[in-house]
Amino acid sequence: MESRQITIRDLSVAERQEIFVTIAQTLEGNAREAFVEGDKQFAQLSNNMAEAIRINVDELSRNDPDTAERVLQQAAAIISKFKAGHPHQMPSTAIH
Repeated sequence: MESRQITIRDLSVAERQEIFVTIAQTLEGNAREAFVEGDKQFAQLSNNMAEAIRINVDELSRNDPDTAERVLQQAAAIISKFKAGHPHQMPSTAIH
C-alpha cells in the first residue's frame, strides 16, 4: 500500500485556517506553561508567534503556500523544542 504525504497545497482554505488556529492555540498553551515555569523568554517568543499567526491567518491560508509552509515549519520547531524540554504536561497553569 502506498502512502501519500499531504502538503499545505493539498488542503482547502478552511482546512489551512483550522490548522493555523490550532497551531496558534498550541503555541499560546506552551507560552502559558513556560511563563508559569519562569521561562519568560520562551513564553514571549511563543506568544509572539501565536499572535502573528492569528493576525495573518487569512493571508497565510489564501495566498502564498510556500510562506504558509515555512510558518508552519517554524511553529512546529518551536512546539517540538518545548515538548522536548517538557515531556509531561502541567495539570494546571494557575498562579496563586
